[in-house]
Amino acid sequence: MTTTTSHIPEHVPEPGVPPDGAAAARPVRLIHTESTTEIPVHLLFRDERDERDDRDHPAPEPVRLRPAVVTRRPGTGRDKGERPRPAVPLVDPDLVERPARVLPGAAGVLAGLCGAAGCVATSWWAGVLPAFAAEALGLTARAGAAGPGPAQWAAYAGAGALGLFGFGGLARGRTGRAWVLDLFGRYRGTVRRTGLLWVNPLLLRRRVDVRLRHWRGEPMQAADRGGVALRVAVLVAWRVRDTARATLGVEDHETYLRACVEAALLRVPSAAPGAGRGETEAAQDALTRLVAADAAPVGVEVFAVRPVRVEYAPEVAAAMHRRRIAALDAQRRASVLSSVVDSVEDTVTRLTMRGLVELDDCERKVLVKDLTVAFCAGRGEAGP
Repeated sequence: MTTTTSHIPEHVPEPGVPPDGAAAARPVRLIHTESTTEIPVHLLFRDERDERDDRDHPAPEPVRLRPAVVTRRPGTGRDKGERPRPAVPLVDPDLVERPARVLPGAAGVLAGLCGAAGCVATSWWAGVLPAFAAEALGLTARAGAAGPGPAQWAAYAGAGALGLFGFGGLARGRTGRAWVLDLFGRYRGTVRRTGLLWVNPLLLRRRVDVRLRHWRGEPMQAADRGGVALRVAVLVAWRVRDTARATLGVEDHETYLRACVEAALLRVPSAAPGAGRGETEAAQDALTRLVAADAAPVGVEVFAVRPVRVEYAPEVAAAMHRRRIAALDAQRRASVLSSVVDSVEDTVTRLTMRGLVELDDCERKVLVKDLTVAFCAGRGEAGP
C-alpha cells in the first residue's frame, strides 16, 4: 500500500509583514476532520500587535448591535412564519349581557290601581256609573248626564292605558331564572332579580334557565390512541353564563353542545374500555378544555365533560373480545406455569436437603420432568 504525503508549510507570513520582519510568524492553526488531513488556515485576528502595525492598520471601530425587530401580526402575538390557531368567532362583540331597567312591582300595582280609579272617576263624571256602585264608593249619582263626550273618552283612554301598563308590566322573578328583554329585535337587557317586578310591557320577554344543568347525549363515534373505533356517551355539566349571547346567538343550547362534543371527540383520543385511571382523567380534562373553549363565545359555561359509557364499535367489538379472551388465557397459562415451576423446585429442594434421595444430574432432570408433568396434569384436572 502506497502512502502519499503532501508538503504543508509550517508557517505562513502575516499580510503586510515581510517574511524576515521583526514580528515572528505565528504557527498556523489546522483543522482536523475525517475527510481532510491538514489544511492551513489564515487567522485575521492576532493577539500580539506591534507599533508599526497599529499605525499602518488602525483597529476598526466596534460594531454596535441592534436588537432584532420581529414583525408580528396585529392581534395575534405570533411571528409571520407561524400559523395562528383558528378560534371560534364571537357571535357579536357588542352583544354582552347587561342589566335591564326595571321597577319594583309596587310601582306597577300603584299605576294599575290609579288607572282603574281613573276609569271609575270618568264613568261617574260621564254619568254612566251605576247607582249601587256610586253608593258603594260613597259618591252621589249624577242624574241627567248626557253620556260620555270627547273629554270623557280621552280620560277613559288615558286611565285605561295607565291601568294596562301598570298591570301588564308585572312579572315575577325566580331564583335560577332570568328574563332576556328584546324590543323590535334589539337587545335591551337581562333581568336576574327575584320577586315582583315591573317590566315595560312593550318589550318581548324570553325566559332563560341559568341553573346548573346536565346533558347526556347518545353514543357518538370516537377512537382510542391506537385508532380503534369506539362508541362514547358523555355527560356534560353546563350552565348559561351570558344570557344575551346564549339566547340570541344560538337557537338550541343542547344541539350546539352536541356538535361541540362530537368535534372534541374527533380531536382527542378517548380512553379505551378498561383503561387506567390516569389515562381516563387525562382524556376527560382534554375534552373539557376543548368543549369549554368552543362553548364560551356563545355564553355557555362548561364545567365538566365525562364519558359515562365507552364501548367498542359493533364492527370491532367481536375482534376485541376475542383478543381480550386470548390475553386472559395467556396470562392464566403463565400464572399456572410459574406456580408449577415453583412447586417442582420446592419439592426437589426439600428431598435433596433432607437426605431422602441422592440424585445426580441425569436423575434430577428426570425427576423434575416427571414432577412437572404430574403437577400440570393435576392443575388441568382441577381447572382454573
